Amino acid sequence: MHPFDTHEVFNQPPRFADVNLFACDPALREAVEREGGADACAGLLELGARLGKAETLDLARVANRNSPVLNNFDRDGRRIDEVEFHPAWHALMALLIGAGAHSSPWRGDEPAGQVLRAARYILFGQVENGSQCPVTMTYASVPALRQSPKLAAKWLPKILSRTYDPRPLPIERKDGALIGMGMTEKQGGSDVRSNTTRANPVAPTEARTVFGDDGDDVWRIVGHKWFFSAPQADAHLVLAQTDEAGSAGLSCFLVPRFLPDGSRNQVRVQRLKDKLGNRSNASSEVEFTGAYGHLLGKPGRGIPTILEMGSHTRLDCVLGTTGTLRAALTHALHHARHRHAFGRPLAEQPLMMNVLADLALESEAATAFALRLARCYDRSDDPAEAALARILTPAGKYWICKRGPAFGAEAMEVLGGGGYVEEGELARLYRELPVNSIWEGSGNVMCLDLLRALAKSPAAGEALLAELAIAGTANADYARFTADLKRDLAQAQGDEFGARVLAERIVLAVQAGLLLRHAPAYVASAFVASRLAREPGGAYGRLPAGTDCAAILARALVTA
Repeated sequence: MHPFDTHEVFNQPPRFADVNLFACDPALREAVEREGGADACAGLLELGARLGKAETLDLARVANRNSPVLNNFDRDGRRIDEVEFHPAWHALMALLIGAGAHSSPWRGDEPAGQVLRAARYILFGQVENGSQCPVTMTYASVPALRQSPKLAAKWLPKILSRTYDPRPLPIERKDGALIGMGMTEKQGGSDVRSNTTRANPVAPTEARTVFGDDGDDVWRIVGHKWFFSAPQADAHLVLAQTDEAGSAGLSCFLVPRFLPDGSRNQVRVQRLKDKLGNRSNASSEVEFTGAYGHLLGKPGRGIPTILEMGSHTRLDCVLGTTGTLRAALTHALHHARHRHAFGRPLAEQPLMMNVLADLALESEAATAFALRLARCYDRSDDPAEAALARILTPAGKYWICKRGPAFGAEAMEVLGGGGYVEEGELARLYRELPVNSIWEGSGNVMCLDLLRALAKSPAAGEALLAELAIAGTANADYARFTADLKRDLAQAQGDEFGARVLAERIVLAVQAGLLLRHAPAYVASAFVASRLAREPGGAYGRLPAGTDCAAILARALVTA
């Protein structure tokens, strides 16, 4: 060193980059293979390599440092309500759309379409989460749009396209389309039945003047939405009250951003939300001042129609959180392997090994659960699989998303002060983790939905017990836990007070069963011992003595 140099920089881990995100994750690959996607692993390896490149990971940092900006007016004073994004955002969107993350299961060209999309979505979740929001809503809109064959014929070819087209144009002139949604109002939140936005039918002559041959079931909408996701999308699914004879109640509408003549629909973007996380993505407040909308489904049946979308967005909450957990784990474990303290690497110190192995178990269990749930969606024509999805979707969204913030905080702490600053990834990942627990129904909403599913469909509980029985009774703790859960299911009807505990126990049982069947014994036994044999604690790093942490960590992040 030069005599005036203050210090030498050393013992600083290299950046976690230029890593194949699929190749380094045996748990994800094994889950893809067993759930029906083995033939696509070569493509996932290619995607994993592309997403793990330093320049791809840099896009996430830049997009979140340069949040979208709302321009309500052009320089001449005309109302435009355009959202301006940084080029990094558009690059991320092009990656997602090009990979089919928004539409691949609906194209019908992959035998395990939902499983493979889930794997891709988990990989993208390790890069950047804000861009996943419009992708999720576009993906989830397809079942709802199919309720109107005429609208589907016009919109689905653009939605299924793998061309990202952000141009502000009518759908007729676009090469690809994105869909958003608007349900939440100021006074209601999750209680959408209290919505005050109203819709009134348009006279056939006016509808045909505006939409030509597509002028069927056109309504005009007046009101507001307190959360209106992705205002830059080409159309939104919106709930509004209707009071025509025989159609009273909430109805669902497809509200295009532009009308066929190129004019803007009467959707006024009031402002963008200043959010804790998800900074790259635009979320907004809007007012409808007579916006045109196409009725989807039957009048007064808006909630069942939008629930066709909601079940798939909730699936993506599970998938997105699973990807973010994986990202936090890999950054923390990579750091611990390269950082030395007190004479040896952090990753070789017993207490740190306990923490990291505990995080690794949580991540692998989430991955196994997420891919099993995706297979339910692939096999939705099987009544048992559909029934299982009906309860695992809300239960999984509750528990896996609820585990996220504590997981992110623990991973951040592995890096110490370096994890808390914005130069790295952990601070951003930590801010992302609460959103999936809130979006598409908060924890209590999910648990109440679980109770409704169990009450309405005895087949759902039967499907769950059949799934759990596959793992057998060889593990005494698992056998005891599942026997107690069977008793709890029989007594669960109407027990709102205990619904969170029930949802947690369902997910833990399914995760444990999957790991006992498919994971190495050192993974499954540690998961059962720490989650089923004792009550889970509020912190990670509580694995019992005898846990093979070294083997768990070697599996958690495979290096070339």
